[in-house]
Amino acid sequence: MLASFRLSRGAISLVLAVLAALVLIGINEAGYSESTDALDRIEQYTRTRNAVNRLLQHMLDAETGSRGYLLTGDPRYLEPYNAAVAEIGQQLDRLRNVYLPNTPEAGTLNAMTLNVQRKLAEMDLSVRMRKQGNEDAWKSVLLTDVGKEHMDAIRAQAARLIESASAGMAAAQDRVEQSLRFARAGIAIGSTAALLAFALYLRQTTRLKLAGEQQQAALQQERDLLESQVRERTASLAQLATHLQQVREEERGHLARELHDELGALLTAAKLDVARLKSKIGAQSPELNQRLQHLTETLNSGIALKRRIIEDLRPSSLANLGLTAALEILAREFSERSGIEIACNLEPVQLDEAVQLTVYRIVQESLTNVGKYAEAAQVEIGVREYSSHIEVEIRDDGKGFDVRSTKPSTHGLAGMRHRVEAAGGRLTVSSQPGQGTRILASLPKATAAAPAPLAEAA
Repeated sequence: MLASFRLSRGAISLVLAVLAALVLIGINEAGYSESTDALDRIEQYTRTRNAVNRLLQHMLDAETGSRGYLLTGDPRYLEPYNAAVAEIGQQLDRLRNVYLPNTPEAGTLNAMTLNVQRKLAEMDLSVRMRKQGNEDAWKSVLLTDVGKEHMDAIRAQAARLIESASAGMAAAQDRVEQSLRFARAGIAIGSTAALLAFALYLRQTTRLKLAGEQQQAALQQERDLLESQVRERTASLAQLATHLQQVREEERGHLARELHDELGALLTAAKLDVARLKSKIGAQSPELNQRLQHLTETLNSGIALKRRIIEDLRPSSLANLGLTAALEILAREFSERSGIEIACNLEPVQLDEAVQLTVYRIVQESLTNVGKYAEAAQVEIGVREYSSHIEVEIRDDGKGFDVRSTKPSTHGLAGMRHRVEAAGGRLTVSSQPGQGTRILASLPKATAAAPAPLAEAA
């Protein structure tokens, strides 16, 4: 019995809520429809009134221009006259499209159109007589009261049209006010019913609150457990990524040493053998000498390629010359290959080998991205030293990109960010389409979390 009583109260509250919602929707739709129609009429009346005012203004401009030409003979006065005459016809066409036939306003507009045509004919006649040099004729037309009578009639008829439009606007505003009053009363009634339904519903939901809180507590415990697992997994993945990055650098160093020692020895021995063969053959066989010269050039290209690969794998200039010189060499070689102008502003900094390698890799990866995607003409590289940290900035004037829509698969930026964060720093990428890209890395001078420095290639 108690359950059926609760069910009946719930059904009553639901019915009241539905009725209140339907009443509010109906009131809202009726008020919206009425107000929209009234506002459309107000807008139409406003356009009509503005069109009439513009017609009067063009008539005054035409009369002023014609009078100025008649009195001075200066053709410059005909420019505003001709422009006003052209606009007058357009304004009359707009007004004809507004008023329905067989209405008092249409009759007034027809009468005003006739007076406008008469006034325009009178001004056109005066101007033509002035152009033909018929002084007495245009002066006699100018001194008559016909033009004034036409203008007075045009003003009076325009005033009636403006008054009619203003009366229509006032009536439309009254409709809007009535609609608002009706909506106000209806919303008050609907809101009262809605409050009653809400009170009944609130009593029904009170007992569900405790069950919801218990369920929320259980969900919170499960969420905390999941967040703890996610943090642990994230830390594990970060450590794995740092380890893999360190292993990669070690493999690069090992491969650079192998290329330097083994391949370098093979290429040097081959070059010496070619030199011995060339000295023994002498000038006996020009064709063979030419082939040996080509072989020597090929070996030289191979040695240069070997050096470039070694430098990409593990820059020897970083260990032998320091960070500043290594970055200058990197910038110069990139500029020679790509044709992009690079400006360097590098302050000497004191960093351990691991952080130096991080800075070098950031600049190297940034230049690689510029060469592939930026379509830039100029790049600026800056290294600045502060009391507790250094800043590395790479800026280009390329096409840029939207940082917010960067895909997660952009491993270059992700790799740079991980390098910087593993060294205890922070990486900021700023870019907008058409405004270039700015990469700023802030690194501490000494970090306990930095990986151990790796041996450089020979």
